[in-house]
Amino acid sequence: MSKLVLAFVDSLRPDTLRRAVDSGDAPTLAGLCERGTLVDDCVSSFPTVTPVCTAEIATGVGPDRHWIPGMNWYHRTEERYVEYGSSFEATRAFGLFRTMYDTVYNLNMGHLSHEVETVFERLGDAGLRSACTPFLIYRGRTRHELGLDGLLRRGAVAAGFHHAVWGPDELFYGELYASRRVPCRPTLARPGTRDEYSACVGRELVAGDLYDFLLFSLPDHDYHSHRLGPDNALDSVTAADAALASLVEAAGGLDAFCESHSLVLVSDHGQTPVSEPLPLADVIAADWRVLQPHSISAADAEVAVTPTGRAGAVHVLLEGRRGDRARERIRRRLAGTDGVDLVAWVEDGEAAVAKRGAELRFAPGSQRRDRRGDGWDVEGDLDVLALEAGTGELRSETYPDALGRLWRALANPNSGDVLVSLDEGWECVDWGGATHAGGGSHGSLLAGDSLCPMLLVGWEQGVAGRRDQWSLRDVAGLVAEHFVLGAERVQAA
Repeated sequence: MSKLVLAFVDSLRPDTLRRAVDSGDAPTLAGLCERGTLVDDCVSSFPTVTPVCTAEIATGVGPDRHWIPGMNWYHRTEERYVEYGSSFEATRAFGLFRTMYDTVYNLNMGHLSHEVETVFERLGDAGLRSACTPFLIYRGRTRHELGLDGLLRRGAVAAGFHHAVWGPDELFYGELYASRRVPCRPTLARPGTRDEYSACVGRELVAGDLYDFLLFSLPDHDYHSHRLGPDNALDSVTAADAALASLVEAAGGLDAFCESHSLVLVSDHGQTPVSEPLPLADVIAADWRVLQPHSISAADAEVAVTPTGRAGAVHVLLEGRRGDRARERIRRRLAGTDGVDLVAWVEDGEAAVAKRGAELRFAPGSQRRDRRGDGWDVEGDLDVLALEAGTGELRSETYPDALGRLWRALANPNSGDVLVSLDEGWECVDWGGATHAGGGSHGSLLAGDSLCPMLLVGWEQGVAGRRDQWSLRDVAGLVAEHFVLGAERVQAA
């Protein structure tokens, strides 16, 4: 059985990948594309932000089952916001160590549902060796103590952050966790330099024959796309290609690599240009008392507002009739707000989504099927989600897998009462007052944020035709299939 590499390039769009390959700027990716099958419309999760999407990649289930709802969300049990690092300013607003604790430790050990397994847990239970370079979701079966060295480690110790974590056999999370000493400079605290660290660690893992499965994470393209805009970040794809080339060369070159390895390459979402800020919290604060990042208690607040890139949510803290009235008024307020494309909520066991005065309601059923083969009962205006049903199959080029992604987002127990997806060009202002205006962002249900490439090398010919529409939820199943773990061990997609 060959080894398997899951190569992850954060924010890589299908058109950007093709442009890099066609221009000659990504020779390793070009060589892999020649030897494999490229799916250029794999669908992301919703909201299309990294914590939600990487949880879907690692578990094979959507947010209704893995429970991660966004970059920023309201924890109803603990009555506080959770922030995974939307920006430096947002991190500072919530506190560096609280954000680090949530992102590094709680995301995996507390927030990610323990009712689902990650690929690392499944492989560990099967006796297979797994490894991971810095990736948000790493939960596995092997205990790792706080890292060996580095500035972040000293800061973490000073802040009382000293917890061990459970991860794959070989876990490398920058300055904080490293399963062994490697001659690689940890750069977790410096965005834009992390691909180099992954490349160095990857070479060591190959040289030591330390894995059967490697999640090879290359996150820097996201940083450059945010800063420069997705149409001006081709150089970061070239850098990701060089990091991947480093791994391939360590295995003996492209031919030798493909003889000893299979590969899945995927991103988590796309990015689109943004120029307009939407101060979601200010919109809601005009009529309701909004919980603030520094609040000690939620007792005096009426709502919590959670911006998450080009999407957002409002959590109503009022109960009974007051809460019902607030939810209805908030929906109307958001539906009339510039920059808001879609407003979604759950009512009477159905999902509802509204756009510019029109409304569509839906729930799992048997009336119609979508491209994934899932059945839905729908009532209302299909144009809300640009759904076409001419052949009896519901499909939307504007909002890919719209019904399934909205349903799973709304069914997340940590979801807000009202969700919004923004228009092209708009991004929510985060709790630090920051946006990526002038650059790129993601989060919405729209296709530009939602479509990812998925490159399969080492699978049988015709693999792309297995599904009419691939999803990030399929990645964990491909890993299980490669190692013949058995259908009983694969999470239902």
